[in-house]
Amino acid sequence: MNNTKDPLKPYGERSLNYIIENAIKKNWELLAFSDIGGSNYKFSEVAELIEKLHILFEAADVKPGDKVALCGKNSSAWAMTFIACLTYGAVAVPILHEFKPDSVHNLVNHSDAKLLFADKAILDKLEENKLPNLVGAFYMMEEGIAFSRSKKLTDARQDLNELFGKKYPENFSPQSICYFRDSPQDLALINYTSGSTGEPKGVMLPFLSIWSNIRYSIDKLTFLKPGDGMVNMLPLGHLYGMVFEMLHPFVKGCNCNFLTKAPSPRVLISAFAQIRPKLIITVPLVIEKIIRANVFPKLQTTSMKILLKIPIINNRIYAKIREKLVETFGGRIQEIIIGGAPLNAEVESFLYRIKFPITVGYGMTECGPLITYEPPKESRPHTVGRIVDRMEIKVDSPDPAHVPGNIMVKGDNVMRGYYKNEKATKEVFPKNDGWMNTGDMGLISPDGMISISGRSKTMILGPSGQNIYPEEIEQRINSMPFVAESLVIDDDGKLVALIFPDFDTAKKKGIDRAQLDNVMAENLKTVNKELEAYSRLNRFEIVEQEFEKTPKRSIKRFLYQR
Repeated sequence: MNNTKDPLKPYGERSLNYIIENAIKKNWELLAFSDIGGSNYKFSEVAELIEKLHILFEAADVKPGDKVALCGKNSSAWAMTFIACLTYGAVAVPILHEFKPDSVHNLVNHSDAKLLFADKAILDKLEENKLPNLVGAFYMMEEGIAFSRSKKLTDARQDLNELFGKKYPENFSPQSICYFRDSPQDLALINYTSGSTGEPKGVMLPFLSIWSNIRYSIDKLTFLKPGDGMVNMLPLGHLYGMVFEMLHPFVKGCNCNFLTKAPSPRVLISAFAQIRPKLIITVPLVIEKIIRANVFPKLQTTSMKILLKIPIINNRIYAKIREKLVETFGGRIQEIIIGGAPLNAEVESFLYRIKFPITVGYGMTECGPLITYEPPKESRPHTVGRIVDRMEIKVDSPDPAHVPGNIMVKGDNVMRGYYKNEKATKEVFPKNDGWMNTGDMGLISPDGMISISGRSKTMILGPSGQNIYPEEIEQRINSMPFVAESLVIDDDGKLVALIFPDFDTAKKKGIDRAQLDNVMAENLKTVNKELEAYSRLNRFEIVEQEFEKTPKRSIKRFLYQR
């Protein structure tokens, strides 16, 4: 392990581990990680566990650049194990805990991982003989060995506290810490994308990518201070939750609080009241559920509809709603960042109308993850902000402000490629000049604001060669009465809307299934009036179950194509 005490300046200029090391030293006695309703860990305790994991890595003969896989639900243990990998120089391989055992076997083997840390419920379903390259596997929370093929590793786990005591015989203090000196192009992690359009691919992200994302968050989100609390609801196995919701506040000395229950509106509102966060990082579905359940019903009363049409009074009502909504999110909220998917147009319009501090960003795993962002005061509806620092962006179109084209990006955030998949790498770097094709279609305004039209892979070719972006039609459908979510597909040249209704609201309103069909038929007529002739819907189909989604809550579109 490279642990020599190099001068700090070259170590710190573009080093992620320099930022992590200094964050731990500066915030030694503050709380770092908490499992809501469970254990709490100070930065000093996180540092101690990191050192113990480093001892286990050494016993397993893990070298910098070797792979260590993680597969588990959100927890303090997951976060600490991940940071232990970074600070040792091992390549972390997060695997989403929703994956089935066969998929976990395949990804652990494909990544060439030497060690696996996983939840007991996951490890107990795996078969040791199907993981031939592992030196050992550990239970994430208990840190116990599930199996080991190394006597040295088995002994090290058994004598871990004794080995730690021998390594630090006097005491363990901030001065004891000296982490792996990462270089910008050293591989930091391989993240297997969940894929809303197909099979997972292993995204290779260098330390530079993660450092650049963290550096941007330090420079731009300056209101977060040591000791502030975060409610962590996004999956740590995905870059959005891993980097921006966990690692970014961690290096600022904040306390990350991991939900131990599914993030329902009731669970979240309780957590917000307890933690009182200044910043919330989430996906559209979470915000939409809270607004639809707690706000919209109150605006639908006859008296409220009348009052909202009266100037001055409507502004006072909106101010009161904003105040109540701020309280719903804990009372101290300064910014909510939405990512992962488009925000429902009706919800977005409402939040802008009441001047709520919300902004929609854009990113992808391949950029670790951030591509565009704009603070709430500068953000605009239906846009996702401007390109972030150390990145370039262009839209491959003859008229980028009016005609959608492929969004291309280049810069420090961009991945090195897909692990063991040269074909897929060449597809996204078509000219081998550093420019990556995101696979998204969009526009760029003269002042640099980006708007997303849809995925190039989901684009449907119209009858006369027109480009139809189903996401744009879905936005309109999702704003219609009693629609929870929708998916527009091409069925033998006909555009069909698959609609999952808001059955709960319909039931509360006394609307039966036959009436609901009529409502959807009217919705279809309304939407079609707003669309160009070539992109109008032929029919709709009601689906009985919520669409299957990736962990970042994007619909797995490929499952519903015909």
